[in-house]
Amino acid sequence: MEMKGAMGGLYKITEWITRIAFTNVLWVLCCSPFLFMLLTKVLMAMQTPGAHNEQLLANWVMGILAPFLVFPATAAMFTVVRKWVMGDPDIPIFKTFFRGYKENYKQAMIGGFVYTLLFVIMYVDYTVYMTQIKGMQLVGIVMLVLLLVLFVSMFNFFSMAVHYEMKTRQLLKNAILLTLIRPFRVFSTLAGSAVLIFIGTKMPVLFVFFLFSIMAVFAFFNFYATYLKMQEQAERLKQIEEEESAEQAMLEEMEHVKSDDKARKS
Repeated sequence: MEMKGAMGGLYKITEWITRIAFTNVLWVLCCSPFLFMLLTKVLMAMQTPGAHNEQLLANWVMGILAPFLVFPATAAMFTVVRKWVMGDPDIPIFKTFFRGYKENYKQAMIGGFVYTLLFVIMYVDYTVYMTQIKGMQLVGIVMLVLLLVLFVSMFNFFSMAVHYEMKTRQLLKNAILLTLIRPFRVFSTLAGSAVLIFIGTKMPVLFVFFLFSIMAVFAFFNFYATYLKMQEQAERLKQIEEEESAEQAMLEEMEHVKSDDKARKS
């Protein structure tokens, strides 16, 4: 029996909190070696700022771990989130998560290698232009903008990976193109992510239970809204083309009738 009123609303809120927390915990567990290295790096930066070699080693380890752990786990999380956004909240989370993990592992891993490599190259370029080459700060700012665009395109990559059947090369290309042609969605995704990360810095425990899942929900919601709008535009264009084809066929038929009349008269 479905509860109504205040108790029903409270039950739904509790249910959603449980869903989001459980999905987030699954993601954190799958990414735990990477997150452990990230936490170690942060602690080293706070306690021993001069430990550059250790920081560099941590960066290398995280770069190696990310494609194998973080990207497949994030694809699995987006598999769950996709169901929620599309109106199916009562899915078995554990089963859906690990089915998505298995089905998207290879594609997510390959995409992870590409994104990790691009992030490293752009971040190194940004650091060099901003700190080591005088008069080139403008180029550094451009590299920072490209880094942010790449960050948002990564969300689109995960959304498209769980929503479409495409080859990895097509996914990467379309994720970047979709990011570039929808600047408002880029801004809103960046703004939402920044707010969530800021909240997480104030209450780090939220990273364990909520923030990554909420970020995924927000990112897929943005993608799905774009997808529906593009689908609507495609259907409208198709309808216009069909109407124009029908009008053209009618005109051709009328011309044919006229030519027959002239032939009879002659």
